[in-house]
Amino acid sequence: MLILGYFLSLLMGVVLGLIGGGGSILTVPILVYVFGINPVLSTAYSLFIVGITSLFAVIGYLKSNLVNFKVGIIFSIPSFIGVYTARKFLVPIIPDTIINIGSFEIKKNIAILLLFSVMMLLASVSMIKKNNNLSKKELSENKKNLFIFLEGLIVGIITGLVGAGGGFLVIPVLVLLSGLEMKEAVATSLFIITIKSLIGFLGDVENQKLDWNFLMLISIFTIIGSFLGTFLSKKISSEKLKPAFGYFIMIMGIFIFIKESLFIFR
Repeated sequence: MLILGYFLSLLMGVVLGLIGGGGSILTVPILVYVFGINPVLSTAYSLFIVGITSLFAVIGYLKSNLVNFKVGIIFSIPSFIGVYTARKFLVPIIPDTIINIGSFEIKKNIAILLLFSVMMLLASVSMIKKNNNLSKKELSENKKNLFIFLEGLIVGIITGLVGAGGGFLVIPVLVLLSGLEMKEAVATSLFIITIKSLIGFLGDVENQKLDWNFLMLISIFTIIGSFLGTFLSKKISSEKLKPAFGYFIMIMGIFIFIKESLFIFR
């Protein structure tokens, strides 16, 4: 299982570096189902792993001048607020048992995984959709910035709750509202994910007991994978990989949703 976990961590890094998202959504399932880590702690670990991996992945894109810093900052500022607030204040106050009616009980750990599975399904739809259908909206500059700001806040809160970078929630917005080309959107998404994930992780430093040796070991595998993904992005069309990976994420999301639902109704 450890070997499988390290291999999947490498794969997660490859996908993140290659298509700017999607790989991060694998992190929590790997941590929970392969390494056996508590779901709440896994969301904290995921923020660090995703953030540090995206940091290294974005370096390759920086050399090609593909990161749009202006759009990235407009999106990132509200994301900082959302993700840090969620990790520092929302997650700690969520009760261990959220709903308890007779034999029907939803615990915090199960609720987080159910929310995560829903996010996986939404991300899978975004990946399966052909980007040709994403037409750039004709909006004023102020309206574009407002929508980007609001989307950043929403994605930040979701990221804080489920521990995923939200790359495939970010990329469609960058293409639709900012008019970025796909390669530029991927690079800018990695820049955004890096900052908001690592800042969100700071909200966990005081609230969680962290195994830094484990975090560093896993991160080494994901970072190596991200370099491979960035290299492959120059050789392989990400458009061909996204739909296939989207279906894979959809199957995983359905599996997690059904598996955790069984715990509620058992």
